[in-house]
Amino acid sequence: MNMFWAGHIARRTDGRWGLKVLEWRPRTGKRSVSRPPTGWIDDIRRVAGSRWRQAAQDRALWNSLQKTYVQQWTSIG
Repeated sequence: MNMFWAGHIARRTDGRWGLKVLEWRPRTGKRSVSRPPTGWIDDIRRVAGSRWRQAAQDRALWNSLQKTYVQQWTSIG
């Protein structure tokens, strides 16, 4: 569900804090040495790439990336 929200937030131009929350990196909690902390954006970047914010501006492209994202998670479970 966060990919849908991310596209909506990336297209906003009103300066609200949603994008900052999306890109927030958790600093608390411990993970093993080989597993760095991850945030929501890491899953989105795996599907949409590092230029995900530009991709979100194109709704047709973003919709296809959303389908890929959902397929990725439904095939796991």
